[in-house]
Order: sequence, then structure tokens, then C-alpha cells
Amino acid sequence: MQLQQQAKAAAGRRAARPAVSRIPVVRVQATLAAPAPSSATVQPHGRVFNFSAGPAILPVDVLERAQADLVNWQGSGMSIMEMSHRGKEFESVIQKAEADLRALLNIPANYKVLFLQGGASTQFSMIPLNLAKAGDTVDYVVTGAWSKKAMEEAKKYCNVNVAAKGDNKSVPDPATWKLSADSRYVHYCDNETIGGVEFKSTPDVGGRILISDMSSNFISKPVDVSKYGVIYAGAQKNVGPAGVTIVIIREDLVGHVRPEAPTMLDYKIHVENDSMYNTPPCWSIYICGLVFEKLLKAGGLEAQLELNEKKAAILYDAIASSNGFYNSPVDPAVRSLMNVPFTIPSQPDLEKAFIKEAEKAGMLQLKGHRSVGGMRASIYNAMPIEGVQQLATFMKEFAAKHAK
Repeated sequence: MQLQQQAKAAAGRRAARPAVSRIPVVRVQATLAAPAPSSATVQPHGRVFNFSAGPAILPVDVLERAQADLVNWQGSGMSIMEMSHRGKEFESVIQKAEADLRALLNIPANYKVLFLQGGASTQFSMIPLNLAKAGDTVDYVVTGAWSKKAMEEAKKYCNVNVAAKGDNKSVPDPATWKLSADSRYVHYCDNETIGGVEFKSTPDVGGRILISDMSSNFISKPVDVSKYGVIYAGAQKNVGPAGVTIVIIREDLVGHVRPEAPTMLDYKIHVENDSMYNTPPCWSIYICGLVFEKLLKAGGLEAQLELNEKKAAILYDAIASSNGFYNSPVDPAVRSLMNVPFTIPSQPDLEKAFIKEAEKAGMLQLKGHRSVGGMRASIYNAMPIEGVQQLATFMKEFAAKHAK
């Protein structure tokens, strides 16, 4: 009886309380509550400036369009993530993505475009398994972490000649490369994401088959595809979300896979099946297609290169004008337009504070790669110029506060 009376009393007290709307509680870390510098830009949807090297920033309007298609793609009644890759709906998506990419890069008709899985790292194996036999010699130019990984993987399948090796801060002059007379191909990485080293032109390899890993600067600038045998790029840095790798391969290089290679590592299988031998990464391909379409409408890769040069100049100028407070370790002749590493050489203990205060100001993922330390700003196509300007302003304010 006593328990029943207590329950009734409690119910009465609840009934007497005024109604309160149930508003979801959003917990924000205290580090994000600090005031931003006077130049801070308010972004749509409460977003931050994301300087991550990958998975990386995507255009907001592409995300908004994808959001609208997420539940019901173009009135089909299905999400883009639900529809069969064998259906006419997704076939139209992947076909348009390829057509727009061909238009962007002016890809010759005798090149195949593939949307594959496994990341660029799988291409490290796929290339020697398709283009070289056991005992063949292949040339690798090592200018940083990713070209080194590719070279080490190729050693499992053929004889590797390291034609040139950089110091992670520069590119050896192609005239000094010790290329093999009988090499099956020459491989290099066009932009080293970790070190921030980028080739500014296509190297001349004397008619040999040229292969390039362009993962972190793909579609950031015009490229003469006809100079290459293979171009490959993981999408998650400058094209779309993680999950798809784009391969552009000259058709005469298809169909020579080693018999011991797994079926999934045979370029011919994927060419014959239009990138759909197995279920492809449909969502990632769809987003890439939206990005290609956006770039075409914005003036193509010439216009994108002009914008990327402006963004990079803002950051490199901020470093150069800091009176030595900041330092870029990369040779100015090959500094990347996509990945800008920098340090505080005279006071390295301040680098953690820099990263923490930048986060408070809405600029995230500025910590350098664990292998090199310092800071790194990845300013891919989708990074708005306002984000780069805000970072440059923050750098100047931070230096003014801490310079000795």
C-alpha cells in the first residue's frame, strides 16, 4: 500500500511539471569552444576546414546533392547505395562518370578507364603482375614513402632497378636517372602525399612505358595521358570517398597477366566486364561522378590548376614571410600544390600547441604524418580558398604571439 501511494504521488508531480521539448543534446569538445581568430569564416552546415590528407574534404554542394539522392535517387524509389550494379540506373551512373572523366583529361580512345577496389596499394602488385614477367627488369624512381612502397612490392615479382632516389625533399633531375635499357616500364609517384614533393612536368623516359601513381594530385591539373602507359589514383584524396581506385591504361597493355595472378588482379577481366566483374564500390563511383561533373562545369582542369596555384601560394607565402618562424623542408622547385608540410624549427615544442589552437579555430587535421612530424596542410581541389586564407592568417597570428 505504501509503495502504491508513493507511485501515485510521483505521477502527480510529473503531471504538474510544464511540458519540455525533447531537444537532442549535442556534445561538443571543449577545445572547439574557444574563440576563432578575427578572420574566421563560418561554413555551411557548421562544418570545419578539414586539412586531412585522406580521406579528405569533398565539395559541399556535392555532399548536398548526394544527401538528396541518398534515400531516393532521381525518383527511382531506391537509394544509390541500394540499387543493383547490373541495373540500368547504376549503369547510367558509371557510364556518365567515365564519360566526364574522359572529357576532363581528354583521354584518348585507345585508353581504358577502370573503377577498381583495393586502393592504390593493390596497384603496386597489379602493375608488375600484368606488365612484367618473372625475371624482367623494371625501373622505379623513389622520391618518398609511396614510391618506396610501390618499389618494395614490385621486388616480389621482378627485378627492380632503382633508377633514382630522392631525399624526400626533392626530385632527382630526370637527366640523371639510370634507366635500364631493357626495362618493361618506369614507375614514379607524381605527388608524394607525406613529403609534399610534386613533379611539375612529365618526365621523359625515352619511349619506355611510363607509369604514375597520381593518387594525391589526380584531376588537380591537366595531364597529357598519351605520355603514359598507366595512370592510377586512389580516389579518397582528391576525387571522392574511400573505396574506389581509378586506373587509366593503354589498351595494348591489357591481356598480358601472369598465369599465377589472381583473377581479380587481371586488368583484362575488369576491362571486359566494364569494371563490374564483381560488385563495384557503387557509392564511391557515384560521388566521383558528381565531382567530375562539377569540375567540367567550373571550367575544367585548367581553371582548377589556376585556383590550386593561388591557394598554394597563399600558404607558401605565409611560410616565407614568417622570418624563419616556419619552414618548408621541400625544394621550392617541386613543392606540392596539394600537400604543404611545414615545421617550427626554432621551437618544435610549439607544434603541438599550433595544432591544438588551430583545432579550436575550426581548422582540423593539420598534424604532420607520424613519420615526419611537424604540420601538414592538404589543400585539395575541394578546399575553398577561404580555408587557406584563414590558415595563413592564423599562422601569422600564432607566429606574432610566439616569435622570440
